[in-house]
Amino acid sequence: MRTALTVAGSDSIGGAGIQVDIKAMAVVGVHATSVITAVTAQNTQGVDGIFPMPVEFVQAQLESVLKDCDIIAVKTGMLYSAEIVETVADILEDHEAPLVVDPVMVSGTGCSLCEDDFVKALKKKLLPICELVTPNRQEAEVLAGMKIKNEDDITLACELIGKQGSSVLFKGGHLKGPKVTDYLYLSSEFNKLEYPRLAPSGHGSGCCLSSYITANMAKGLDIVNAVMKSRELIQESIATQYRIGKGDVVVNPMVKLKGDSDKFKILDSLDNAANRIVDLVPDEFVPRGGMNIAYALKDAAGPEEIAAIDKRLVVHNGILKKNGPAKFGAAEHLSYVLLDIMKHEPKDRCIMSLAYRQDIIDVMEEVGMTAVNVEMSKDKVSEATEKAIQLAGKVPDAIVDKGSKKDRIIRMIARNPELMMEKLDSIL
Repeated sequence: MRTALTVAGSDSIGGAGIQVDIKAMAVVGVHATSVITAVTAQNTQGVDGIFPMPVEFVQAQLESVLKDCDIIAVKTGMLYSAEIVETVADILEDHEAPLVVDPVMVSGTGCSLCEDDFVKALKKKLLPICELVTPNRQEAEVLAGMKIKNEDDITLACELIGKQGSSVLFKGGHLKGPKVTDYLYLSSEFNKLEYPRLAPSGHGSGCCLSSYITANMAKGLDIVNAVMKSRELIQESIATQYRIGKGDVVVNPMVKLKGDSDKFKILDSLDNAANRIVDLVPDEFVPRGGMNIAYALKDAAGPEEIAAIDKRLVVHNGILKKNGPAKFGAAEHLSYVLLDIMKHEPKDRCIMSLAYRQDIIDVMEEVGMTAVNVEMSKDKVSEATEKAIQLAGKVPDAIVDKGSKKDRIIRMIARNPELMMEKLDSIL
């Protein structure tokens, strides 16, 4: 299972912080690891006390998780002090996983959740290394150093907050109007996201939304799609929020949208296959530039609907390893071959590359597989695939790229990664 990390405070009422982060990530299908920055004594009416974790212990938690787990995405919530911000930033700076920053400053009940020097450290150390920051109106005013009264103010604030490269999701729930309008500032462009205004959002909505986004990014979605998917989820969370105490209601993180995309199943299946490949495939079976396995959505129309291992599986210091998680659009050339195959047999939605070895071809023939030799240059993928199918009289089990001796590749074909692994087992 894909794993994400939340670095945040503990909420004793269970409506925000670490507690809601774990629930929200689980809903998306991601395992949540956690680093606790502070323990709060709070309920639905207010915060009665805050006990910040010693900086050394925050560091110990963070290092312990990162050295053991393959963390694919990270979010930060309540960090409380400048010292904790600096410690977290120094460690995450060297970690490649995308970082989502929820700049928690005040609780939903209006109580301060940070020290005076927190904001300066956040702007200096953490925002420059994050992929996305998710402020509400009050947080955006503090980060941008200005009052926000209208749309022009919002766009200027987003530009100021994101001036060092991060994307910004300005949450418009605190603004008035029949609709809630969020603003996503990404690559110097704005996307407006409008939703019907529901009852005032309860305790934990900001934590829940940023956790949904982080988990969706861990699942391989880009920022835009992760935000849009998560915004639908938080809309449902607010619509089904409930009361547990005498004060604010709490959002319901345990929601599922109808018609959840098959994309997550595709990604999980590829991740599982890649983990088996790492354990199973000898180094000499890996092409010089690395190997890959791709899996298409049903009726995929282009490479963006075909997932593969980001940056391939490569041999480093004698060890085969994944360079990244499964991700849509990660193997364009392999995807075009697969798209041509699917025109003839829509059920054959998986393809994998192996280095050419005659002994592999010999074993394929021994176990009854069909392997066809064609010359497959980059500008003649369709013609070569078509020829291979004509020669075999069907979609073959493998297409062998004759190419140059150095770049010869075997592309194995199967209906799904599970059946691909069965084929791989039979030839190794």
